[in-house]
Amino acid sequence: MRNTQRYEVKGANSLWHVYKTVPFFKVVKNFIVIQLARYTPYLGMKNWLYRTFLKMDVGDKTAFALMVMLDVMYPERIKVGRNSVIGYNTTILAHEYLIQEYRLGDVRIGDEVMIGANTTILPGVKIGDGAIVSAGTLVHKDVPAGAFVGGNPMAVIYSKEEMDERRRQDDFFNRKEGCS
Repeated sequence: MRNTQRYEVKGANSLWHVYKTVPFFKVVKNFIVIQLARYTPYLGMKNWLYRTFLKMDVGDKTAFALMVMLDVMYPERIKVGRNSVIGYNTTILAHEYLIQEYRLGDVRIGDEVMIGANTTILPGVKIGDGAIVSAGTLVHKDVPAGAFVGGNPMAVIYSKEEMDERRRQDDFFNRKEGCS
């Protein structure tokens, strides 16, 4: 289950209440910074923009590919650990505006995580250290550390233990081929 806080609204759907929940000029500033970073090929500049203007917690040597779309209203609720890769055109959300409520949730992406291209990460999700998320995945629940997940709906393809075993087998066969 995702870890989100729910806020009920009355009358019109929650998106009509958006500027009661987040300041208009904050959204404008965030939008400009995010759009600039989406097209910037320089990784260090992206991380600086995210840390400086969006107040995000971004680990050292983390790489956001081109066209990554961060939550425009609450980017400060996104944390990405060190040496992680966020793939092309990935969307990371920290909010959901629904008909009768809106939800906010922190997104926590661990160290050395690989997020494949065109992935969507929903609010309130934690992705553990060393996890791999396949391209095109809808991350709608927590991802265990070291696991390989994918699909829509997302499912665990290999657990950390299975991934470790696959790596050991690959190392064994690669060494064997080198000795021939």
